[in-house]
Amino acid sequence: MNFRIKVLMVFIPLCFLLCFMSNTYSRYVANTTGDLKMSFAQWQLLINNEDITNNTSSSIVLTPIIDNNDYVKKDKIAPSSTGYFDISIDPSNVDVSFNYNISLDVINENIPDFIVTKYAVLDNDYSEKDTITYENIENNLITGSLDIDNTSIASSGDEIKNSNFEPFIIRICFEWFEGVDENMNDEVDTLIAKDAENNQLEIKAKINFEQKIQENV
Repeated sequence: MNFRIKVLMVFIPLCFLLCFMSNTYSRYVANTTGDLKMSFAQWQLLINNEDITNNTSSSIVLTPIIDNNDYVKKDKIAPSSTGYFDISIDPSNVDVSFNYNISLDVINENIPDFIVTKYAVLDNDYSEKDTITYENIENNLITGSLDIDNTSIASSGDEIKNSNFEPFIIRICFEWFEGVDENMNDEVDTLIAKDAENNQLEIKAKINFEQKIQENV
């Protein structure tokens, strides 16, 4: 065996060894990059079509609807008058469960018989011909809660998350109470009517929304 053959015999195993070492080394230093991405839950609330999310306090216009009364001029109030106003709430872009409360305040102390009485929660597609179920208002406060529904629904083999809130309406009723337990007698009612321009009624509705937080055990 001459010198060239000996060199070749040494070189060939050495090549296999280097290739094996190269592959082994590559396995030890192989790496990749993984990105963990999460979407923030949305929190956008519309009240009567106005976005209140970015403001610490907002003012919205509430339009009263005064019920027809055969003995009172249209759109005017007097003892025995009734009516309502609607607060439209759109939480379509809210991805968290939340509580809400509406605090009502009748500003004009000269007319203590003017009170808020009851309320109802109406679907956004409510029609005036639909039956309404009312609840009494206690302490001029309305409270409610909406919870995210993460239930999976099978539909044609696809999984759907039913977690979107629908817009809804809170209808609040008021009346100028006239009856046995009234606070104002006929004389006081008459004085209010004589000075009607200086006795405008005002109801303030303070609406608060707060995310519900899960307590970790």
